[in-house]
Amino acid sequence: MTRQQLYLGLTLVVTICGLFYVAIPRSEIPQPVRKAPSSSGRPVFEQRLVAVGDLHGDFENAKTVLHMAGIIDSSANPTWSAGSTILVQTGDIVDRGTYAWDIYRLMQSLRSEAAGAGGKVVSILGNHEVMNAIGDWRYVTPDEIKYNGGTEQRMRDMSADGWLGKEWLANYSSTALVALSPYPSAPLLSFTHGSLRPSYSNLLPYPDKINDLGRSLLSKALHAQVPPHPPNPYAGLPRDATSEEADLYAGGGPFWWRGLAEMGNEATVCKWAEVLKRKMGVRRIIGGHTPNFEKIVDRCNASIIIIDTGISRAYGGVLSALEIVYTLHSVHHPKHGGHRQDPFVAPTVMTSDEPIPGQRYVEREEVHAIYPNGRKLIAVEEQEITL
Repeated sequence: MTRQQLYLGLTLVVTICGLFYVAIPRSEIPQPVRKAPSSSGRPVFEQRLVAVGDLHGDFENAKTVLHMAGIIDSSANPTWSAGSTILVQTGDIVDRGTYAWDIYRLMQSLRSEAAGAGGKVVSILGNHEVMNAIGDWRYVTPDEIKYNGGTEQRMRDMSADGWLGKEWLANYSSTALVALSPYPSAPLLSFTHGSLRPSYSNLLPYPDKINDLGRSLLSKALHAQVPPHPPNPYAGLPRDATSEEADLYAGGGPFWWRGLAEMGNEATVCKWAEVLKRKMGVRRIIGGHTPNFEKIVDRCNASIIIIDTGISRAYGGVLSALEIVYTLHSVHHPKHGGHRQDPFVAPTVMTSDEPIPGQRYVEREEVHAIYPNGRKLIAVEEQEITL
């Protein structure tokens, strides 16, 4: 074989191999093995929570916010459409507007409907609920009194035997501790109308002490109503109110204090947040009472969230709701010991649709603010936990 023949032969072989190579589909070419993801795509558990701040008698804006957050449908007589969602309303439904009674009625019906759908409505007393209960009507409008059927009818509604008084006593608390799952490892959230003060003497045991005092004070006020101020003189707290109940309603108590919202020194606020979180065993402290008319305010990596945005037209603030979505995803690890997962064999996947105690999961919590023009991400936390 001559050199020319050998050269032509090698050229032909290379050309054929090149053609054969490009003809092989890429999917058939072995690819680098990628590490399996730490969690499955579909959560084995999901809980959604929506929290809404001060509403102050604006029934139309209240409905708009609840519909915007996916809590109610858009019918003339709206009903619960949120399935297993938890709805928290942080108080001050009354005063400054005309239609507070309609909002209370709506919350009353949603509470029953939510329970039937696997959801829940959590209602917090605001300082304005307590003001009305003790006869402090300084922020009650004449139109509201007229809409409620006059002063005497309004007082009857709020009495211990009235429909609203009964509703407050049965279903409204001064603070609430809400778990994001039914499992022992669940993150806990604190909800109060105003700010919780780290040095408040009756903070613990939380939330029972605050709620016991609040219910006792409310019951005394509703069982012994006084003529409203104005036009009558302000009577103050019930005569048989204890010093602890008076401290609850004082300026440093959870109905009125604004420290977590108004303290300008961020380092100080974050120290307070850490003290409160440690004492109460919670992840986040959420409240209303102090409005920011433009946005929901978060501080200290969303350890503190203030959700009052002046929803009522009495203020003219932005319509808003807080949304928290909590999920658990399965985690797949190689078995411990000498055995190692074969990289060419898919890892074992748990097929259970329910979380299993003792197993490892990826816990993810997303916090959003919902506004008319969309949702804004506030915080994301993700970690592996053992149920």
